Amino acid sequence: MRLGRSLLIKALSLLMVVVVTLLLMNVILGATGFSDRMLGALVNEQVRVYRQGLLGTIANPDEITRIVAEHEETLRRAYGLDQPWVMRLPQMIWRVMTFDLGEAKSSQTFTGSTLIKDLIAERLPKTVLLITTSVALSAFLGITIGTKIATKPGSRLDRFFSNYSAFSYAIPTWWTGLVFIMVFAVFLRVLPAGGMYSSPPPTESIARFLDLLLHAILPISTLVLALSGAWIYMTRTMVLNTAQQDFVNVARAKGLPENLVMRRYIVRVAAPPILTNVILGLAGSIGGAILTETVFGWPGMGLLYWNAIVTADEGLIIALTFIFTLIYVIARMILEVLYVILDPRVEY
Repeated sequence: MRLGRSLLIKALSLLMVVVVTLLLMNVILGATGFSDRMLGALVNEQVRVYRQGLLGTIANPDEITRIVAEHEETLRRAYGLDQPWVMRLPQMIWRVMTFDLGEAKSSQTFTGSTLIKDLIAERLPKTVLLITTSVALSAFLGITIGTKIATKPGSRLDRFFSNYSAFSYAIPTWWTGLVFIMVFAVFLRVLPAGGMYSSPPPTESIARFLDLLLHAILPISTLVLALSGAWIYMTRTMVLNTAQQDFVNVARAKGLPENLVMRRYIVRVAAPPILTNVILGLAGSIGGAILTETVFGWPGMGLLYWNAIVTADEGLIIALTFIFTLIYVIARMILEVLYVILDPRVEY
């Protein structure tokens, strides 16, 4: 009962994170005048297109001016420009929280839809396929290798992976991606330089899957090379610090097998901080890697966010920020439950 009440309080506090994030986002866009300028530019563009459509059907310039003015006034009321940004604030927050995300102004799906929910539904699986796979592989390598070398500090293997971790952490992903493209796509010509499929893409399911796999090798390799070093060093440090604790020495002094000491007294105690990085890393990866997806032309969430920022698409920026915050909140709730299961020292 006490645990359920504590988790409920935690869930409500994380829900407030979502509301506050949306509130701050809207306040920043509104108070700086960015929202009014972008909506005004959008209205002007639609009015310009509407005026051009009338020129071929109406000869009287005064009549065109009157109709265009009425249409412009209708658009301004529809976008809420006839009232201060503060008045639009509650409506915008409620629409986003109820997933009434509206339409994007500068992006569309491959089928031509401009609905933001369709864009996210199309891009999210592509990001999960690329970025989340890379993060999962990096975490697996980091936990496996980091745990192994933590049991042999100072060995050749430990020194090698310590140097590899420093190298991996130092190189930027965009530079690594460009080098991989130059080597494997330009000089050796064994892998495609970017995109998800060949042009035109294969029609058969097996051939299409193999083509997708071939296009994913370079971006996944780039991310794994850049991320795995940090995972290895982080896991090594946490496991090594735990292995030097007094309760581990007592367990060994009792004559317990080393495998049992590693599983029960070292790995389990070191699991919560490692698990925190795994869960939050996977949650963050759903947001995509902007530079990596841009370099390889991978149509995921990161590239969508980049396009939204470059084109100042206000609605898409707010919607993506909400989705990313919601993913973080869900990941945090999963961690709160897993902490209690993994670490018996955690009490509420």
